[in-house]
Amino acid sequence: MSGGHSEYVPGNGVSKWLDERLPLPRMVYDSFIAYPVPRNLNSWYTFGAILMVMLIVMILTGVTLAMNYAASTQLAFDSVEHIERNVNYGWLLRSIHANGASMFFIAVYIHMFRGMYYGSYKAPREVLWILGVLIFLLMMATAFMGYVLPWGQMSFWGATVITGFFSAIPLIGPGIQEWLLGGFAVDNATLNRFFSLHYLLPFMILGVVILHVWALHVTGQTNPTGVEVKNMKKETVPFTPFATIKDALAVALFFIFFSWFVFYLPDFLGHPDNYIKADPLKTPAHIVPEWYFLPFYAILRAITFNIGIPFTDIVLIDSKLGGVIAMFGSIAILVLLPWLDTSKVRSGSYRPLFKQFFWVFAFVCVMLGWLGAKPAEGSGLSGLLFSGDFAGNYVAYAQIFTAYYFAHFLIILPWLGKFEKPSKVPPSIADAVLGEKSGRSAAAQPAE
Repeated sequence: MSGGHSEYVPGNGVSKWLDERLPLPRMVYDSFIAYPVPRNLNSWYTFGAILMVMLIVMILTGVTLAMNYAASTQLAFDSVEHIERNVNYGWLLRSIHANGASMFFIAVYIHMFRGMYYGSYKAPREVLWILGVLIFLLMMATAFMGYVLPWGQMSFWGATVITGFFSAIPLIGPGIQEWLLGGFAVDNATLNRFFSLHYLLPFMILGVVILHVWALHVTGQTNPTGVEVKNMKKETVPFTPFATIKDALAVALFFIFFSWFVFYLPDFLGHPDNYIKADPLKTPAHIVPEWYFLPFYAILRAITFNIGIPFTDIVLIDSKLGGVIAMFGSIAILVLLPWLDTSKVRSGSYRPLFKQFFWVFAFVCVMLGWLGAKPAEGSGLSGLLFSGDFAGNYVAYAQIFTAYYFAHFLIILPWLGKFEKPSKVPPSIADAVLGEKSGRSAAAQPAE
């Protein structure tokens, strides 16, 4: 879908002169106007455009906020208050940026689950998928560092807890932790480092997004049927106006939802403790990250046991290191998804068993998010099995759902690829959308 001769024709002498020296208008035309997209794309495919718009919004508001922010432990909290109360439209910029992080993650989670359901990671789109996972990882790093900048109670203690886990990594862990902190504890140097990285990483994300879009245009867009385009004239439409109108409508509807939080519930998605200035002498009752980190936080806390050599006291991996490995492993395993899913059928629409396991997996992710917000209480899985410790045993439930999370990728998907009997896949997009058979349109079929 990405190949072919360019149909761009310069409209005047200036554009012709520029096209011969820097064909930027030609690139825009080929990539966003004449670029062919499958005609059967549904609304789930609009979240890529939503994410692009949200990235621009976050960069613009972030740069503006940085002009009035003071990266100092003595001034940071008050500078945020100054932005909201004294800077012209500062309250609006802060609300857009703070709630925009949540909107960004809502859109990226839907985008990722759509890709998992329709098999957008399968060959030849492995690099496209890996770049998407890299964007997700950079987003998580950016959001975590941004959460520290208001210098509230949850900012300070969240940074203390999360950076503390790096010390569990053998050999290099303490060095990484000291570099992140700029010392031996969360302090002014930490805030300066996090502010610098939080400002830099969005531009790195933008660079990887450009590669992501480039890879998409090389391999071509997938579609709900999972069938590759065979007839460009019958099975594709130009990106503009067909896809752009659909994307514009989706962006408008998404921004209505976004605006509801910005104007009516600006603090709903934030933690109440983060509106209290950071105090190293007062620990909050429950230290929790932002909601979009909660599933991974639950996985981190689910590992409460040491791994060692049986029948000896030798510990190979203690619980702290095991939690760090599980948390980062839950993200790293997404990179291997193109090879873990062994099914030859791309789209989940034609995989009856995969559909069921997919929705179970989605439920597990939601439950991990809920458990991440709960206190790490309970006797764990052993207490659940041997002493009937059911009420409030959040650790045990986190361990069960964490085990299923990894089993979905390492056991269920490889097994489904070998034993599942998929439904009949249409031979082409035209057959699925227009009911065409043997190259004849539905309108040309004889009446019965």
